[in-house]
Amino acid sequence: MVLDGQQDASITAAAQALRAGQLVGLPTETVYGLAADADNDQAVAQVYATKGRPADHPLIVHVADDSGIGHFARDVPAFAQALVQAFWPGPLTLILPRRPGHGAAAAGQQDSIGLRCPAHPVAQALLRACMAAGVHGVAAPSANRFGRVSPTTAAHVQDEFGDGVLVLDGGACAVGIESTIVDCTRGVPVLLRPGAITRAQIAAACGIAPLSKEELPAHTPRASGTLEAHYAPNAKVRLMDAKALQAGLDLLGSDAAHLAVYARTPLRAPAPQVLLRHMPQDAEAAAQELFAALRGFDDAGVRLLWIEWPPATPEWEGVRDRLQRAAAA
Repeated sequence: MVLDGQQDASITAAAQALRAGQLVGLPTETVYGLAADADNDQAVAQVYATKGRPADHPLIVHVADDSGIGHFARDVPAFAQALVQAFWPGPLTLILPRRPGHGAAAAGQQDSIGLRCPAHPVAQALLRACMAAGVHGVAAPSANRFGRVSPTTAAHVQDEFGDGVLVLDGGACAVGIESTIVDCTRGVPVLLRPGAITRAQIAAACGIAPLSKEELPAHTPRASGTLEAHYAPNAKVRLMDAKALQAGLDLLGSDAAHLAVYARTPLRAPAPQVLLRHMPQDAEAAAQELFAALRGFDDAGVRLLWIEWPPATPEWEGVRDRLQRAAAA
């Protein structure tokens, strides 16, 4: 069932559902999440079961504001506090030492936990209503089957789960890819997943350039969306530069079938059955439409999807990450 997230009655109904241990499709500025009371282990287990997600793969807990940190985390280093001040509410998740007895199932039983404060007004309204009802935060991974393309509209969530999940409709997500994840448990910021907030912005906010997980591999906590293969459409994805794309199209000629191309560079299609779609030149716009575009190719019955590599520049890192994981699947 889809409810208008702008209506107070919808927020109340969703908060009551979460308080009762049910699941709710939650709009955020990044993607739609499948939310459950983060302190209710049975509700969190429903999230894992509904998504088909391994129970040791942690979920991100969403809180209404920085006051929610103290309920779930036992320590917040100074550089993490600086990141909270700079980017919350917004598309940034911090991995922090977990307070014993809180959010264990959502954390995949780890001693760390991922926390985020979303900026979407519907998410904010729901989280504040939840706080008033005694729910301190909601575990909300992307509202899709595990490993598949994340949803950026309420219709995407309904396509995944049907009418069995209450969904708050907050419109299309403005960011379009999942949050940047920074591990704050090892004395320095470590970037576990790129997103809309860049390495340079993180460094400017906290005064420390984030390391990559490859630079500090020991004791890296498990975190959402960091598997090598993830965010995958039904089609087989191959990443190529524009020259290789055109050469491949020319080689296939009229034999091309069930093929789609998603590229920034104008290309010549060898046959009318090849589906060509233009990728935005701007990284922010490309991120916003990426998952909707991948779902559109699935709807069109595409079996093979050729995608032009995005530029290897900082603003494109989040899009490159999602495409690499989609191709690995």
